[in-house]
Amino acid sequence: MKQVRFVFFEGCPNHEPIVALVQSVADELNIPVEIKHVKVESEEDAIREKLLGSPTVLVDGVDLEPAARTRTNYAMSCRVYTGPRGLPDREMVTAALRGEEPQATSSAQTTTHRNCCI
Repeated sequence: MKQVRFVFFEGCPNHEPIVALVQSVADELNIPVEIKHVKVESEEDAIREKLLGSPTVLVDGVDLEPAARTRTNYAMSCRVYTGPRGLPDREMVTAALRGEEPQATSSAQTTTHRNCCI
């Protein structure tokens, strides 16, 4: 079973859509997931929970996005993926749930914006 942590702050507009996306992909792949929602309320929480912007998705403790895995700029900021509607593309989610790297054709990377939602 894969453990998926959604790290977010109150009011994040992409929290629920990314949860639905990950659950949909997991269901399609028949991969059981244990979902945990971690709400952060301060910069200290953001650092402790490794929030690279809300929402951050960790699959078995590893960031969903390969390009973000070495980042340490944890903060109370918004995270916008370059996939549809600011979410990661399905390929990135599929690869993360399978424990693989996304295909090289995926150009999705995130950007962070301070105070965009809070």
